[in-house]
Amino acid sequence: MPGNSFGDFFRITTWGESHGPALGVVIDGCPPMLPLSEEVIQEALDRRRPGKGGVAETTRKEPDRVEILSGVFEGVTTGTPISLMIRNKDARSKSYSDLARLFRPGHGDFTYLKRYGIRDYRGGGRSSGRETAARVAAGAVAQVLLDRLGIEVVAYTVALGSISTEKRNLEEIRQNRLFCPDNNAAEQMDELAAATRKEGDSLGGVVEVMATGVPPGVGDPVFDKLDAEIAKALMSIGAVKGVEIGAGFRAARLKGSENNDQIGPEGFMGNNAGGILAGISNGEPIVARAAVKPIPSISKEQDTIDIDGNPVKLKVGGRHDISAIPRIVPVCQAMIRLVLADHMLRTSALMREKTDF
Repeated sequence: MPGNSFGDFFRITTWGESHGPALGVVIDGCPPMLPLSEEVIQEALDRRRPGKGGVAETTRKEPDRVEILSGVFEGVTTGTPISLMIRNKDARSKSYSDLARLFRPGHGDFTYLKRYGIRDYRGGGRSSGRETAARVAAGAVAQVLLDRLGIEVVAYTVALGSISTEKRNLEEIRQNRLFCPDNNAAEQMDELAAATRKEGDSLGGVVEVMATGVPPGVGDPVFDKLDAEIAKALMSIGAVKGVEIGAGFRAARLKGSENNDQIGPEGFMGNNAGGILAGISNGEPIVARAAVKPIPSISKEQDTIDIDGNPVKLKVGGRHDISAIPRIVPVCQAMIRLVLADHMLRTSALMREKTDF
């Protein structure tokens, strides 16, 4: 199976399945002499860990403890491949035995079987959202590099179902369990989530990611545009169905005089471009948004078929997250961290100017 690696100069390869003994990631290209510990990675993993309550109320209780297997010596990176492992502790494969012959609506069961002729029905195998734990771990390593360069990446919820906010008080992100920069909106989102759970249904939402401190001149103007790489990174997350950069789809409703970010002696007067022009960073904050679909596992009855094509009525039992939000927030953050780490290493002139490696 190809497609398990991401990046060129800062390259990651994830491995493992939702119900296997472990999952993890190998990171190649990380420079030496960067301080790195399991505690730094663990902080990021704890933000996406299952079983935290509220909207994210899956009964699977995973500690998600990371183990550094290689690439670190005496507290710093060595420049060799970094291998990270996260053991699965609470995988209950028997819970999926009744789904072995059924295709769950909204899941990858049907397409995976058509592609490979076999599928791991225990939680989706490689197509499970659990694979993203490895991405978050790798993203934490990428942030150590970005810290050296003064680049910060922050992600937060700006919509859950029909509730959205235009407020961006970043201090409030860690004051509510939805990672929302608006505590009042977060309360409304919680109320909507509770009502939706009673209906046996699920919710989608929107995650925004902002990167500050990215210097101008990062990225390439054709196929490796920085915004194209960001779009691919976010779209590679299973629940993401759309990506916007800057003004995004709103730009289609604007005139050129409204959409253009005019430039003065002190810099750009707006940021409809989302920090990127012609695929290259312009020094403004990079802003991207990811549209997240509702969790497909719901207790409402749905029509489907079995592997022989026979019609079946299906209710997905158990208590699942009713939204990928908020656990997907650190995943989106991690993917932007990986893109920026990769492109900063590509931009060798900037690296020589700002770093010792």
